[in-house]
Amino acid sequence: MHNFIFHNPTRLIMGKGMISELEKEIPADKKIMITFGGGSVKKNGVYEQVKKALAHHDTIEFWGIEPNPAIETLRKAIELGKQEKVDFLLAVGGGSVIDGTKLISAGLLYEGDAWDLVVKGSSGKTVPMATVLTLPATGSEMNNGAVISRRETKEKLSFFADFPLFSILDPEVTFSLPPHQIACGLADTFVHVLEQYLTKAGESRVMDRWAEGLLHTIVEIAPRIKENHTDYQLMADFMMSATMALNGFIAMGVTEDWSTHMIGHELTALCGLTHGHTLAIVMPGTMYVLRQQKKAKLLQFGERIFGVVSGTDEMRIDETIRKTEAFFRSLGLTTRLSEENIGIEVIDEIERRFNERNVHYGEDGLVTGSVAREILLHVM
Repeated sequence: MHNFIFHNPTRLIMGKGMISELEKEIPADKKIMITFGGGSVKKNGVYEQVKKALAHHDTIEFWGIEPNPAIETLRKAIELGKQEKVDFLLAVGGGSVIDGTKLISAGLLYEGDAWDLVVKGSSGKTVPMATVLTLPATGSEMNNGAVISRRETKEKLSFFADFPLFSILDPEVTFSLPPHQIACGLADTFVHVLEQYLTKAGESRVMDRWAEGLLHTIVEIAPRIKENHTDYQLMADFMMSATMALNGFIAMGVTEDWSTHMIGHELTALCGLTHGHTLAIVMPGTMYVLRQQKKAKLLQFGERIFGVVSGTDEMRIDETIRKTEAFFRSLGLTTRLSEENIGIEVIDEIERRFNERNVHYGEDGLVTGSVAREILLHVM
């Protein structure tokens, strides 16, 4: 186990009807800007609950933060927040709304263009923020990371700010989610765990078992959610899995990868594919191309999660990759670029971008432009 310092200050408020806690959690003297996505919260009752809870607070609203939040939209929110002298932010939505609000929280205290902060990768000065989660997937409700897009250049970059002060998770608000969003959220959660687990063997039994517990849970609940996504206990487990997958708990003292995410971000930026869906396509390719570097963990993963114990090591790894891809397909997601009409020109551009940035992703820094190309060619 490597040395580490762990701190996660986000207060997690979980359960039915807990949106009402907003009234007590946000100080009465704060000027709040509530950020939203496209309007689904007005159909599922979340908007009404939030407004009722904050009836005695001074609030303004900003609507329209899109999937893969764009700097072009967030600049408008920052301008409004500065005009209104906002000193507290409440993100009501999924990971995109929360990610966008993290940049807004930094941009409100920055004099230049907020895209500068994205390029820099972080900001130490932020306005306090909290969240009401409506779509489990990214874990953004309990971490300090965000991913911000720039439409004009088709870029998608990671950005780090501060943690939400608190996040409210009510499983009932997920009941109205479309099946594709749920599928992408499950895939996103699953791959978040793999990015922290499918690296080097023997670093921490504790982290391995925690990660495997989350993987087992997702594999177990996914088909049941597909049959009934209004089951409270199932959606509660989904919400908790997504949050625990990326709040730092399973990363303590172990090596991480994240190359699948970096490749996936480019597919989203260039082709508009939903983030979780890109991961379902790329991860089997990453597993295949880096099978020797990840051999011990692939064998452990296959045995403990999918019960793959027969055959030679190479046969077991092949079967583990096959079962992983089959799991993604069982969610209703495609797992090949060709199925989404993504061709060689996109692969060429991703390789060019990686080479231009001179990146070396992955736990051993092996994923360069040429390796990313190999991964994507495998999943054509």
